[in-house]
Amino acid sequence: MKKNIAIVAGGDSSEVVVSLKSAAGIYSFMDKDRYNLYIVTIVGQLWQVEISETEKLAIDRNDFSFVQNGSKVCFDFAYITIHGTPGENGILQGYFDLIGMPYSCCGVLAAAVTFNKFTCNQYLKGFGVKVSESMVLRKGQTVTSQEVADKLGFPCFVKPNVGGSSFGVTKVKTLVEVQPAIEKAFSEGEEVMIEAFLAGTEITCGIYKTKQKSVVLPITEVVSQNEFFDFDAKYKGQVEEITPARLSETVTNRVQQLTSAIYDILGCKGIVRIDYIISEGDVINLLEVNTTPGMTATSFIPQQVRAAGIDIKDVMTDIIENELTN
Repeated sequence: MKKNIAIVAGGDSSEVVVSLKSAAGIYSFMDKDRYNLYIVTIVGQLWQVEISETEKLAIDRNDFSFVQNGSKVCFDFAYITIHGTPGENGILQGYFDLIGMPYSCCGVLAAAVTFNKFTCNQYLKGFGVKVSESMVLRKGQTVTSQEVADKLGFPCFVKPNVGGSSFGVTKVKTLVEVQPAIEKAFSEGEEVMIEAFLAGTEITCGIYKTKQKSVVLPITEVVSQNEFFDFDAKYKGQVEEITPARLSETVTNRVQQLTSAIYDILGCKGIVRIDYIISEGDVINLLEVNTTPGMTATSFIPQQVRAAGIDIKDVMTDIIENELTN
């Protein structure tokens, strides 16, 4: 009998648009002969399953089921593709753990740690991972522009500490830009991270592991036409993405080994994408860990899967079956 799979999208952040695109991508990638696929959207208190463009049914939060034509439909598995809260920070994972629903990505702790960029970077620093110098501000805390200049120098990045898709991010080059940038980042969340700029080559590397295998994907080099890899570069094509990246075999191997090590240190699950900057002297600096990476047809992971000569449908099946089989 075919298993019922919920592709869970939406969320409560600016990334909701990106999440819905990822859900459409995942729907197109999955094996429809093997699974019954449903897109479930969670936006605030509104939890719905999309039956068609015109028909949406309420999800019963007691057991994540719905009723269609008088019959109750239960899910066997949830593929989380919410970028931002509550799907990337551990909240939804905790709910699924409570009701006993298998899901695609990291558990509560790994999701919560990686979603908080400052916490994640400081934690991994303890394992010898190189990260940029940074500071964090919580709502109500302030820092003078001069303190930022003295500690981190210019240019530096001011960004929401929790969030993605480059919403609320500013590349700051002068003292007068610091406070407006902090204000902009606070409009996206409760915490702001200010990070020293690292010159170098920006790359990203995908990975997934199951009980049977460990697959580290080819690396993508990101050459943005903009000041940095911002929303327009990410989603409006103002970027060159080169897979595999133009790196030496030695650096490629080091990045892939580090990616695998970080995955294990954090206790990740499912598909994860880790972003880095390769600075002078081939130093590998961690930018961030994405535990629910974008999954549109043009996103990094599908690109890297294609470059590896793997069928993305098989990857999806691997991830689902890894959780459904003991």
